[in-house]
This record gives sequence, C-alpha cells and structure tokens, in this order.
Amino acid sequence: MSAAPTATSPAAQTISVKPVVLPAPDRGDDVQVRVSAPVTGRDLPVIVFAHGFGGSMTFYDPLVDHWTASGFVVVQPTFLDSATLGVTPDDPRYPDIWRIRVDDLERVIDQLDTLLAAVPGLPERVDTDRLAAAGHSWGGQSVGMLLGARVLGADGQPGEDRTDPRIKAGVLLATTGLGGDDLTPFARDNFGFMSPDFSGLATPSLVVWGDHDQSALSTRGPDWFTDVYRLSPGARSLLTLFGAEHSLGGIHGYRASDTTDENPAMVSLVARTSAAFLTTALGVDPAAWGGQVAALDAEAEPVGRIESR
Repeated sequence: MSAAPTATSPAAQTISVKPVVLPAPDRGDDVQVRVSAPVTGRDLPVIVFAHGFGGSMTFYDPLVDHWTASGFVVVQPTFLDSATLGVTPDDPRYPDIWRIRVDDLERVIDQLDTLLAAVPGLPERVDTDRLAAAGHSWGGQSVGMLLGARVLGADGQPGEDRTDPRIKAGVLLATTGLGGDDLTPFARDNFGFMSPDFSGLATPSLVVWGDHDQSALSTRGPDWFTDVYRLSPGARSLLTLFGAEHSLGGIHGYRASDTTDENPAMVSLVARTSAAFLTTALGVDPAAWGGQVAALDAEAEPVGRIESR
C-alpha cells in the first residue's frame, strides 16, 4: 500500500468544532454539523460541503485540512443516509432522502450565523456573502441542485428549481451524469432522482472526475461523470485525474480502508485546484486560478489536466 496522503495544506493553524446541532423536528433527527476554520484571518469565505452516500461530517479531512489552512471556513452537515445514523430502506423517510439532503443544505445556509457562533470569535471574521458549495458523489448531486440542476420527473419534465442565489461558486466531485438509458435497470428502478437536467446550472463551478471511475450504476464509461461539465452553462472548468476511480485518490479520508485508488498526489491536486478555483470565483484572489493552471501545466509528470471554456 502506498503511503498515506501527506499534509497538502499551507502551514496554518486550524480549529474544528463538532457536533454543532441544528434542531430539525420535521426531519426526525436533528442535523449534526462540523465547523472548521483557520485560527486567524478576516473576511473568510465559506464552503458548505456535502458528503457522499454513507459518509458524515467527519469525512474528507484531506480536503478540509487544506481548505481551512488556505483561509476557508468549512461547514459539513451529516445527512440521513450516513452510516452513523443507521437509517434503513424500511424507514418512511428513505425514498425522500435525496430531497432531505437538499433541505439540510438549505437549513445549514439559513442558519450559518448560528453555526459560526459555535467557534468563539469566528462570526466577525467571516464574509458569508462569499459562499461556495462543494460535494462528492451523491453530495455532488445534492449540491448541484442548489447550483441550478433539476431532476427530471417521470414525464421527462424538470422538477422543482432549488437554485440558491446565495451560493456564488461550486465544486462538483465525481458527480453522476444523465439518467434514462445511461442508467442500469437497477439504478432506474431504485434511484429515480438520478435523472438530472443540467441546463439550468449556471453557477460558476469546477467539475472533477477520474478517468477510471466506472460506476456500477451507469451503462456508460467514466465519461458519464463529465456530463455536468459538457451540459451545464455554469461549469467553467474540468479537472481530469489520470487513473483515478470514484474516491479520486482518497479524498474522503487519510488511509481510508475503502480507497481503491490511493494516490496522495491526486488528493493534493484536488485540494489545491479546488481551493484556487474558489479563491478566484469568490473574488478573494483573481490570480489564484490562473496560477494553479500554470503550475499544473509546468509539471513534468502531472497526475491530471485542466481544461476550461
């Protein structure tokens, strides 16, 4: 096994508080959230992050560590599909978990002030107008709806528009593609929400995919994960990781036992590239994104490539 991902973050102290609990009587379980932030700095931008299926607020430390040390506040809710909650398909909420995920993200954004107050001195150091959302796998689908994607109904028409204009930029990591014939029969029968319409996704976004990410839910190859880039007006750039599978080198945890494609260099590239994209998209540093693109172009043996439009 290769070495664990090394620290990809600049030398900066960070702090993390969990759980911060948001009451949610209509949900059946209150929303548990982790808030992470740099110890110093002002006018800090915020990333609301959505985990993949079965994850929780404690996942994705390789990304969170880099983002917070780079000057972002990261807010991570735990969704009802988390293995920590034990919600099974027999639960009456289960068919609507995909919608509840989006509701949870909205609840977090609505109550950002409450969440930030859990870290002493943090609220006055944050610029909540500089708000981004990011998600991996199912989390990418959840976040994508707040960026403007919609779910096609049985009649083929786009469903509810959940676009949140408060979100100024997004990062979509290994986000599933089109539905219909692009899904396996099992996926079509069990995951009706996996029928996205990306035409309304206009929020500036970075899409990240692995060119070896073969989904068991799709009849297509790994390029299925590039649909959101090809079909949405807001997806500005695409980061391709060479040889990466669904965990994109292991972004969900250090030495995670279920990482099938562990590669610290890829994890570092995802962390650096996403941070640079959001830093520029949120108006913190206009030169950050161009600098990252140039740095990758200059690498002798890059583990990925960036294309933009």
